[in-house]
Amino acid sequence: MKTIVGVEVSVTKSLLIDSRTFCVLCRWMTFHARLSKFLLTVLIVFSCIVSGWGKDVKKLVLIAGKPSHPPLMHEFRAGCLLLEKCLQGVKGLKVEVHDNGWVEDESTFDDADAVVIYSDGGGKHPALQGDNLATLKRLVERGVGFGCMHYGVEVPPGEANEEFQAWIGGHYENMFSCNPIWEPKFDSFPKHPTTRGVAPFTIKDEWYFNMRFIGGIEGNQPHREKGLKFTPILVAKPSDSVRRGPYVHPKGPYDHIIASSGRDEAMLWVVERPDGGRGFGFTGGHFHVNWGNDSFRKIVLNTLSWVTGNSVPKNGIGSEVSEYDLQQNLDKKEPR
Repeated sequence: MKTIVGVEVSVTKSLLIDSRTFCVLCRWMTFHARLSKFLLTVLIVFSCIVSGWGKDVKKLVLIAGKPSHPPLMHEFRAGCLLLEKCLQGVKGLKVEVHDNGWVEDESTFDDADAVVIYSDGGGKHPALQGDNLATLKRLVERGVGFGCMHYGVEVPPGEANEEFQAWIGGHYENMFSCNPIWEPKFDSFPKHPTTRGVAPFTIKDEWYFNMRFIGGIEGNQPHREKGLKFTPILVAKPSDSVRRGPYVHPKGPYDHIIASSGRDEAMLWVVERPDGGRGFGFTGGHFHVNWGNDSFRKIVLNTLSWVTGNSVPKNGIGSEVSEYDLQQNLDKKEPR
């Protein structure tokens, strides 16, 4: 009986130990389940935050034109890569640069917030090659921003004129507009995100003026046309000697340019379109070394961020460019 009792006692003790262990395990499992649920909730919230961050990042597609002109002029690829470098670290913005006049894969436009072309224009304009104009039209209808720089603001008479006026507010027209090399003084700016932190400056460039603006406006005053809000940004007054030429090509002069003596002219303008998208035209950018000028560079950087719908810092987008930077990524050209 003792042995039996001992066994019974031993079994009872064993059962008591297992019961306590079971209770501990139950408490641990309950705690673990609650912890897992908490961690899962944190993970879900974090994923939502990250997802939200991603949606707030604007994508800018810069399209650089094919090599053109003598060295250090029309350096579209080097200019775009330099601007991309200066935009690195801008909150809420990512930039892609595509060269040779277009993108290799148009699927990159699927999540684009703005497309900007810095290239030759006229009949060689990237927008006029193949089905590119139709592609741009679909993007604009989706509310994607669009901008053109320097020669890229020119399209031939009768080709994409209405589109460019509706998308960016205007365009260069051969023998209506003119392209002298001169040094305008930009000493005052409108209150606008693109002008934040920009100091007055003057710089020699091939500054086109007398654009063919929407509604036939002169382009030197804010204007509304067909739901489009037009705002001139860089405005200066060409002297009579500048108006008399010579221009780069054709040499001119043109009577209607001379007749507009004393009139202010716009060389950077921005628009807010009724579809919700934004646009701009910038006529400078002939000389690559001009990207070394802080104010010249800043107003373009501000505009590139703005056209995507991204915010511009209160002091504008700061950047530094060295002489070394200006010599990088230049097209291989023979001196003329």
